Amino acid sequence: MNNWRFKEIVVLAALSVVFAVVYLAFLPVGAVLVGFFGPIGYDFIFGIWFIVSIIAAYIIRKPGAAFLSETIAAMVEVLIGNAVGPMLIVTGMIQGIGAEAVFAATKWKNYSTWVLMAAGMGSAITSFIYGYFMSGYAALATGYVLAMFIIRLISGALIAGLLGKALSDGLAKTGVLSSFALGKEYRRKNAA
Repeated sequence: MNNWRFKEIVVLAALSVVFAVVYLAFLPVGAVLVGFFGPIGYDFIFGIWFIVSIIAAYIIRKPGAAFLSETIAAMVEVLIGNAVGPMLIVTGMIQGIGAEAVFAATKWKNYSTWVLMAAGMGSAITSFIYGYFMSGYAALATGYVLAMFIIRLISGALIAGLLGKALSDGLAKTGVLSSFALGKEYRRKNAA
């Protein structure tokens, strides 16, 4: 973080706090879906729990943004009342690693729609592997577990990747991100 500007750290922290609240707010939605569909219900919306890593990385475009934002969001979520407790911080780190790995594979230089979707899927993969062992997915039928995984991948791509991009682009259009990498890119595209 030596080459991070103070305002980038502040924005990363602010995004993390906002999405910690969003994450907590989506728990009852997930619970309703689980009531209707069983354990697979959460997977339909699981991408929402990866979205801050995509947004922070897309706006700031520096190594560590995806991992740190997801980790901080998990910490804040624990502090404001998630019943899972401190183990949620590990979950946040694992989700952040999945997205960060995709950005690292591009050397933090490619933030195209496809890369953002792949980053959401990266979080889906790492979180699913962790969940497989921690949440007892092995006790479920193989076909059901495969369906859970595929739905989580799609959710990561669409909710975290596409929705994260849309929200970030919307912010860039307002001008509030003019001094960030995304805001500068937005200005260059509109100047041409």
